[in-house]
Amino acid sequence: YHSMEERANLMNMMKLSIKILIQSALSLGRTLDSDFPPLQQFFVVLEHCLKHGLKVKKTFIGQNKSFFGPLELVEKLCPEASDIATSVKNLPELKTAVGRGRAWLYLALMQKKLADYLKVLLDHKHLLSEFYEPDALMMEEEGAVIVGLLVGLNVIDANLCLKGEDLDSQVGVIDFSLYLKDTQDSDGKQDGGITAVLDQKHYVEELNRHLSCTVADLQNKIDCLEKTNSKLQEEVSLQEEQQQLKQQNELIRERSEKSVEVTKEDTKVELDTYKQSRQGLDEMYSDVWKQLKEEKKIRMELEKELELQIGMKTEMEIAMKLLEKDTHEKQDTLVALRQQLEEVKAINLQMFHKSQNAECSLQQKTEAISSFEGKTNEMMSSMKQMEE
Repeated sequence: YHSMEERANLMNMMKLSIKILIQSALSLGRTLDSDFPPLQQFFVVLEHCLKHGLKVKKTFIGQNKSFFGPLELVEKLCPEASDIATSVKNLPELKTAVGRGRAWLYLALMQKKLADYLKVLLDHKHLLSEFYEPDALMMEEEGAVIVGLLVGLNVIDANLCLKGEDLDSQVGVIDFSLYLKDTQDSDGKQDGGITAVLDQKHYVEELNRHLSCTVADLQNKIDCLEKTNSKLQEEVSLQEEQQQLKQQNELIRERSEKSVEVTKEDTKVELDTYKQSRQGLDEMYSDVWKQLKEEKKIRMELEKELELQIGMKTEMEIAMKLLEKDTHEKQDTLVALRQQLEEVKAINLQMFHKSQNAECSLQQKTEAISSFEGKTNEMMSSMKQMEE
């Protein structure tokens, strides 16, 4: 209940800040800068709305609680926001996540895309649940209402200079004096405005409480009515089904009576045909019995032949095993003979080479002998000449 009251108060503050900002901007009729008080208060209230219900993340330094985390999701969901993300990252004077978040809001307002970007976040609440509690403002209906109010800021032209602004150390305090000016009376007495605003605030809180209670009661009544309506609809559907079933039962009964009469006539005809066919079946049975006896005899003979063939098969298997053994032994002898043949071939080659060498040496010797014979003949002729 406390969180619901906070959401209602923040939504009312946002309504007032947007109303004052638009009225003051239209009355001035010029481009707003960062020193404009209503604009500053608008960003403070928006920052409080974005901080509502943030989950605390524990780090090595301490506890971190910044609204810049959900704003970083916009770059992934909407590629148009990449320019804002890069410009925020390129600002060297920003050292904290809060300062970067404030700079992001400034740039989004100048682009007149603040409402569109926050609407993209609300459309993906399953991603926002990582940063916000279930009862946070951005997770409830008040967030959608605030985004709808932000659309009206598109009529404002803002020219905000981020350089030189100390966005990290700014303290976001809501200045109620701006809102009290809007509620002052014609005499300009501020005390009356304060009391009026406080009375209005208490009245709004009581009204919100009363409305929340009435809403809960109405929701319970709606649930009860839906349950009773569903029960009545079920009863009506059951009655209709019963009527349909009765009609179907009557049709089935009529059809069954007709079918029974037809089946009686059919059974009479079938009984006559059965009696006639029974005699033929008896004769066929006797014939089949005779054939069965003959087939039994034939089967006995076939079984005997099968036993003989099985015996022949076993003998053939034994003979095949013996043949396999013989073939293995012959293969072994063939291998040995091949080895011997190769050895003989090698010996023949050696003998052939030796014979060729012997023939060559023999030719050389015959040539030498012939040369010696020629020389001896010459010597003999020369000896004869010398003797003569």
